[in-house]
Amino acid sequence: MQDVREYGNDELVALVPLPADDANKYTRGTLTAVVGSERYPGAACLAAYASQRMGAGYTRVFTHPAAVPLVQGFRPSLVAGPRSALPTKLSPSLPGKPHAYLVGCGFDADDGASSKLVHSVLKHAEAPVLVDGSGLNALVSEKGRRLLKRRFLNGHATVVTPHAGEAARLAHAFDLPTGDPCALARSLSLAFGVVAVVKGPVTFISDGEETVRMAHGTPALAKAGTGDVLAGMIAALLAQGMDALEASVLGAELHARAGLAAAARWSAIAVCAEDVVECLPAALAELVGAEGTLR
Repeated sequence: MQDVREYGNDELVALVPLPADDANKYTRGTLTAVVGSERYPGAACLAAYASQRMGAGYTRVFTHPAAVPLVQGFRPSLVAGPRSALPTKLSPSLPGKPHAYLVGCGFDADDGASSKLVHSVLKHAEAPVLVDGSGLNALVSEKGRRLLKRRFLNGHATVVTPHAGEAARLAHAFDLPTGDPCALARSLSLAFGVVAVVKGPVTFISDGEETVRMAHGTPALAKAGTGDVLAGMIAALLAQGMDALEASVLGAELHARAGLAAAARWSAIAVCAEDVVECLPAALAELVGAEGTLR
């Protein structure tokens, strides 16, 4: 059986990316989010909003044209445009100007263009990429696996955030056993060359060498949209230059704590995804120990 660890509170606090006194929106990190669809525009709103709360300095959203006005009205500080405006040449992540990409949240599985978008981002982003939701379907094809291998060999981190059903579909591509989510996280990481975040009542995160257990979840998070929130949070941490495994661990922990805070305020029955984002500042303050420490 593989060794599994849990991060202690002090270790988690040490990961929190506090902004420098002379920071600007670019040094704090840019997140380009290719998310949402005509059928699921809310996913774009939730993921992008969560990325702002998780510290990304500048979040740009590229979504279905019909969803652009909704994203703009949801958070005026978001920069939103249609997918067709996504640059052909994607900005790399550079020292002092970190960058990351989020793709797949709220994609319509029936939209044939979805896989092309995922493959394009994987191919052209010289920066960390997080793939979530229906975007994960693009990874099981021969082209998807080839692009992931090339990213791994080139040292570009890729994070995947499947729930149990999505993880099983990914596992099928390599005929991996799916009965043990802990072992599955490690197997997916090794097979695809990614950091795998297998979500559930207990979440397991693995980079193939190290596997981390996060057991602070709550059934309050069993609501539509909370996965988009988690993806936006982890992607924001990647955009701030964090290591992919550490970003995934901190994002999953704060997501769980925000869920607990939301349940304490509104009950486990009433919590919805928007509440989780609203409680993220309180979860950060609780982790660090005092609001003043968060500057």
